[in-house]
Amino acid sequence: MPGTRKLGRPTDQRNAMLRNLVTSLLENGRVETTVSRAKEMRSMTEKMITLGKDNTLASRRAALAYIMKKSVVYKLFEEIAPKYAERNGGYTRIIKAAPRRGDGAEMAIIELVD
Repeated sequence: MPGTRKLGRPTDQRNAMLRNLVTSLLENGRVETTVSRAKEMRSMTEKMITLGKDNTLASRRAALAYIMKKSVVYKLFEEIAPKYAERNGGYTRIIKAAPRRGDGAEMAIIELVD
């Protein structure tokens, strides 16, 4: 069930971290993070892309309320969402990577599907 992982952080820090990760993913196309963070941010990223497909003033404002950068919201509505106009979900892909050197955490690369 999405939204149930605590990720070892208080609620406000967890929400800020997820907002930053979603913003970075939409800005760059791919992000390397831990598997649990990638699974958690997948649902919010897909919700933002679905908002972008709607392309109304209300959906832009909702996206601006979550995404940290105005330029990323513009990119979402003008470039990313039209690319997925015919697709019903499944906009992201999670690829498992090698464990992190410092603590051995399972790492993953999350990217937008082409």
